[in-house]
Amino acid sequence: MDIFRPLQLFADLATYGWLNLGRQSYLGSAVNFFIYDVLKIGLLLVVINYFMAITRYYFPMEKVRDMLTKRRWFGLDYLFAAALGVITPFCSCSSIPLFIGFVGAGIPLGVTFAFLISSPLVNESSLYLFPAMFGMKVTVLYNLVGIAVAVLGGMLVHRLRVEKYVKQELLKFKSRKQVEEEHGGLALPPKELLGYFWKDGMAITKEVFPYVVLGVGIGALIHGFVPAHLVEQYLAVETWWTVPLATLFGSPLYANSVSVIPVMEALVLKGVPLGTALAFMTAIVTVSIPQAMILKKVMKWELLTLFFGITIIGIMVMGYLFNWIL
Repeated sequence: MDIFRPLQLFADLATYGWLNLGRQSYLGSAVNFFIYDVLKIGLLLVVINYFMAITRYYFPMEKVRDMLTKRRWFGLDYLFAAALGVITPFCSCSSIPLFIGFVGAGIPLGVTFAFLISSPLVNESSLYLFPAMFGMKVTVLYNLVGIAVAVLGGMLVHRLRVEKYVKQELLKFKSRKQVEEEHGGLALPPKELLGYFWKDGMAITKEVFPYVVLGVGIGALIHGFVPAHLVEQYLAVETWWTVPLATLFGSPLYANSVSVIPVMEALVLKGVPLGTALAFMTAIVTVSIPQAMILKKVMKWELLTLFFGITIIGIMVMGYLFNWIL
């Protein structure tokens, strides 16, 4: 069940009904994409930040943080984070609200990066669309390699100790004890508590949402106006440089995996090697200009560059691997 289906229906009504734009036109496609994604990501920001405000208040995040940082998990914490990314139906931008919530809750940065990489890279779409289009062998291999990229990327971020590049001013939250001290040591009445959760969650939503609008706006322009035949023309050449070229083509673009997997199938049918088509699709769903603009609000350029570097290298390794063995 697609929980965002009502938003898509509203975007369709606004684009093709009220604005009377053509369904097959570039402008119609761009406007529809913009309305749907701004609504979806905005709603996710509000809901997730509200939920995280409740969690921070009641749940002992310090204990969770200590449990994750002071015990030896032998990589299972990264694997769990990557697995969570697999089962959450988020694209590169809509996974950011949950990422912010994890970082704000004190979850180790390397573990949160494992989620941030795996969520768009390996998701439920690749589990149920890949078998029908490319077979079980490709499906299993793709998911295993994607999870491995996410886990290794998270471990590398942890090893490099780059927490100083997270913008802490956006992640300063009050504990339950601090909130009660401000009210004379008394617990807040339920009505005031609900208001506090809303205010706490909306504080970060207001900071990030303008970047969502700007980023999705750029993504919508690219989504609607990039001609597909240019991509097909250059990627069908069987040579070593098509994998990095496919990654380069796909990285600025922005779309979810459900809409891109059929494009990938069409590329393969037109003669593009599977690994090259896979690199193109994976780059689109995992990294994008809109994602960079939103992430820039919560991390500095050094960490943003590291995230994109790890992810893009992982995508190219995946492309070469599939071209080599299939």
